[in-house]
Amino acid sequence: MIATGIDLGGTKIEVQLFGDDWSVAHRHRVSTPTEYEPLVRAIADQIRWADDLAGGAVPVGVGAAGLLNPATGLALTANLPASGKPFQRDIEAAIGRPITYVNDCRAMALSEAIFGVGQGQRTVVALILGTGIGGGIAVDGSILQGPTMTGGEFGHTAAPAHLVAKYDLPVVTCGCGRQGCVETYIAGPGMCRLAKALTGEDIDPPQIAARRTGDMAQVWSVWCEMTAELLHTITMTVDPNLIILGGGLSQIDGVVEDLTAAALRVQIGDFGSAKLVLAEGGDSSGARGAAYAAWQTQGAQHG
Repeated sequence: MIATGIDLGGTKIEVQLFGDDWSVAHRHRVSTPTEYEPLVRAIADQIRWADDLAGGAVPVGVGAAGLLNPATGLALTANLPASGKPFQRDIEAAIGRPITYVNDCRAMALSEAIFGVGQGQRTVVALILGTGIGGGIAVDGSILQGPTMTGGEFGHTAAPAHLVAKYDLPVVTCGCGRQGCVETYIAGPGMCRLAKALTGEDIDPPQIAARRTGDMAQVWSVWCEMTAELLHTITMTVDPNLIILGGGLSQIDGVVEDLTAAALRVQIGDFGSAKLVLAEGGDSSGARGAAYAAWQTQGAQHG
């Protein structure tokens, strides 16, 4: 066995133990506790379960939504009872050795770069279009991570002011505490907000997608236009070989084609835009990316 990855979500903790070929050799899932100390114990128990199967300690990566503040070590997360807690340090204390803690979107970027649709590409960006907006950047097979550890929080960049004004869209406070984040317009709840503002109708994303050639055509068009501006910002900043789309909204039929066309319309002159593709890692992607990051940072000699 080469490494253990944990996909930590608001409802489940799934541990995956990877063989030397990076296939999933064993997996185990438990419900996510709703209190902090039981959460730490549950993760520690899952790591011990994997260690027993591996016949000893192997590198462990935990992939979870949210951030760890590198200055304080404290977590910031909306879907786990760990905000304001030294989450990584407490897990390490419980198992008696270091772990690698990775934002789940960054883990997906790494997994896709190494094992998925981004194989062979130098610079890969993952963009998660779901209940929230997040992502990550992998360069030469490693997560691009700077001193603030916030790189990849694409959803918390500012929404394009000209479109907010053009369509008279509401400016609301984001979950991060800022106002006017692009997430508040293009995440799943944001798409609903667009529909309400443009049509007066309360409607969910699957219904919008189903009616996007009819009475929801403007909503879909504005969503694509807003999302294309984010793709444009990513392209102008990073110029990646690929932008890999994940999350629930990426599963809407035709989204790659519609966003590609919209991105070309907002690009400068007749320059191209970054190629868009769908993630292919499925439900192993996040855990595999976290495990691979752990294998990189904790020492490839374990393999």
